Amino acid sequence: MSIHSFDTARYERPKSLWARLRARDSLARRLDWPLLLSALALCVIGSLLVWSATRNRTELTGGDPNLFLVKHVMNAVIGIALAAAVLWIGHRRLRSAWWLLYVLALILVALVYTPVGATINGERAWLNLGGGFFLQPSEFAKVTVPLAMAVVLAAKVDAGDREHPDHRTVLLALVLAAIPIAVIADLGQVMVLAVIVLGVLLASGASNRWVFGLITAAVAGGVAVWMLDLLDEYQINRFAAFANPALDPSGVGYNTNQARIAIGSGGLTGKGLFQGTQTTGQFVPEQQTDFIFTVAGEELGFLGGALILLLLGVVMWRACRIAMEATDLYSTIIAAGVVAWFAFQSFENIGMALGIMPVAGLPLPFVSYGGTSMFAAWIAVGLLQSIRIQRPLSA
Repeated sequence: MSIHSFDTARYERPKSLWARLRARDSLARRLDWPLLLSALALCVIGSLLVWSATRNRTELTGGDPNLFLVKHVMNAVIGIALAAAVLWIGHRRLRSAWWLLYVLALILVALVYTPVGATINGERAWLNLGGGFFLQPSEFAKVTVPLAMAVVLAAKVDAGDREHPDHRTVLLALVLAAIPIAVIADLGQVMVLAVIVLGVLLASGASNRWVFGLITAAVAGGVAVWMLDLLDEYQINRFAAFANPALDPSGVGYNTNQARIAIGSGGLTGKGLFQGTQTTGQFVPEQQTDFIFTVAGEELGFLGGALILLLLGVVMWRACRIAMEATDLYSTIIAAGVVAWFAFQSFENIGMALGIMPVAGLPLPFVSYGGTSMFAAWIAVGLLQSIRIQRPLSA
C-alpha cells in the first residue's frame, strides 16, 4: 500500500472547539438559550433587589450589608449546578427513579411536624438545619409531584397501548398528588401544587370530566375549610386584608398598603437603585422574599417591573414551546407542570404586591431571596433543558 492511498476519511484532523460548538448535534446548539439567559438575568436582577432590601437591615445582616447579596448569589450558583446535574442525568433516567424522589420529598415534608420543624411567619413549613440554615421541603414537592404524575399518566400512552390516560390511571395520579398536598400546611404552596395538578391533567389529555371535577372539588373544599373555621387566624387576616385593605391599615392591611405605596411611588423610571424611601425606611415587611417586587417598583419603576415581567414571560414562553415540541407525553406533562407552576406563582407574588391577590407567602421565581425556592426553580430549568436536548434533531 502506497502512501498516496492513505485513507484520509478515517483520519480527519480534529475539529476546532468553535467547530464542535457550532455542530448541529452539540450541546451548545441544542440548549434553549432564551430560557437559560432569561433565568440568569432574573437572578442578576434579584441579587440587586435583595441587596437593596437588606443592606440596611442590621437586625438581619448582623452589620454585614452584603450578607444577603452573597447568600443569594451562592443560592443561584448552587441552583445552576443542580440544573446542570439534572441535565447530565436526563429526565428520562429520572423516570425510573421517580418513586425514590417522591418518597424522599414526602419524608422531608413530614419532618416539618417533628422537632426539627420550624414555624416562620405563621407557617410551619420549614426544617431547621442549624447554623441559621432552613429548608422548605414543599418546594421540592413542586418538582416531584408533576414528575410522579407524568410517569403514571404517560406509561400506557407512550407505550402505545392507549391514546389517552384511562380513569384508573388518572385516579392513581391524583392520589399521588393528594398525599403531599394533604401533609403540607402552607396554604400558598398548596395553591401552587393544586394549579400544577390542573396543568398536568390538561396536558395529559385526561377526560374533561376529571378537570371539571377537580375544579369543583377545589371550590367545595375551599368553602368547607372556610365554613368549618379550619384556617388559622393569620390566614383569615390575609384574606380579610385582601378583601378590604382599608379594614386595618396599621394591622392586617399594613403589608398590602405599604407594598402599593412603594410600587406607586416609583413612577415610570423609579427612584434609582438603593434610593427607595420605602425600602430604605424598611416600611415593607419581608421585602427580600414575598414582597421583592415592591423594590423593583419603587427603585426601578414601571420599566424595571415590566422588564421582570418580560423575562418571566420569556421563561414561560420557552417552557410552553418545549412542552409542545416534546415527542412523548411524559416530557410534555413535565414541561406543562413547570409552566403552571411558574405562571401561577409569578402571578400570585406580583399580584399580592399590587393588592389584586391575597398575601400567600410565595416567592417570585429566580428573583426572591430563598435557597430552597431557588434550587427548585433551577431544577425545573434543568428538566426543561433535558427535554429539549433529548428531542430528535429533526424535531
